[in-house]
Amino acid sequence: MKILFIGGTVFLGRALVDEALRRGHEVTLFNRGQAGPTPSGAEAVQGDREDEAALRALVEERTWDCVVDTCGFEPQIVQRSVRALAGHAEIYAFVSSFHAYSDWPAKGVDESFPLHACAPDASPDDVPYNALKAGCERAVEEGFPERALIVNPGIIVGPGENVGRLPWWLEAIARGGRVLAPGSPDRAIQLIDARDIANFMLDRLAEGGTGRYLTTGVRESTTMGKLLSACVDATGTETELVWVDEQFLQDHGVAPWTELPLWAPDIPEVIGTWTASSAKALAAGLRCRPVAETVADTWRVLIEGTYPRPKYLQGKTPVGLDKDKHDAVLAAWNDRRLQA
Repeated sequence: MKILFIGGTVFLGRALVDEALRRGHEVTLFNRGQAGPTPSGAEAVQGDREDEAALRALVEERTWDCVVDTCGFEPQIVQRSVRALAGHAEIYAFVSSFHAYSDWPAKGVDESFPLHACAPDASPDDVPYNALKAGCERAVEEGFPERALIVNPGIIVGPGENVGRLPWWLEAIARGGRVLAPGSPDRAIQLIDARDIANFMLDRLAEGGTGRYLTTGVRESTTMGKLLSACVDATGTETELVWVDEQFLQDHGVAPWTELPLWAPDIPEVIGTWTASSAKALAAGLRCRPVAETVADTWRVLIEGTYPRPKYLQGKTPVGLDKDKHDAVLAAWNDRRLQA
């Protein structure tokens, strides 16, 4: 296939490009050339998707079998790309998010759940941030009717992760000693490797597949305990995981999800975080590798420096618990245990 990637150099985009090249596809990348190098074997076209002149220059006398948009966050900007490419590609594949669904994370969603209200030409000033992906999807579906592939990933991990959730755990555990672990080791979680999403999307595109698919880990396939134990195994350290009561952590000012990454406490607002259904995608060929493989590969590329260092940021919020605060909370937990 001839594939145009908008983005394509960071995390999931890089995984998609690497796999497309491995399969022998003809790959073009359109981006600003600021996020990372163009992989060997791909054509680079430098330009800003916000610049309509750059979009016109990109598509002039060119066509592709499909477009893969991995970096669309604002509907009005995605709409420009869609309009420019409408007569130059057969399928438009858009990487969205669970956040497009208005009921997530309070409920475990599937493809039948409603999206946030957001117009296909909305700007970030028009709607809450989490609604923007829904507007992007509408822009794609309006511009490529019956020719859009929408993929809604859950929490993505794997080599090259740029947010830093799994890398933070790996580096904290690599220091050895005693490490805070939130809640119960038996808490089921759903994670998906970026490379598994890449395989699924490219398989669907090769078949001319369109439609909408939630892509996340299989329900009950792993737990927080298995994830962190895999981090201990991957780093080869003698680390003791100290499982601390969720309410105790919140009482001591530890922020769920950001300070202890991937910790979604058992409260109504986020009770559906780990219960979404990827049944439709699994039936269409999605395959998810074991979490231990993802963890080991993520640690390997971290220590090898294969990818840029993670940002350790979720938006503008730092990811990871400060070591001094970590040690203070752990000491307070120890004191409570001694007094019990």
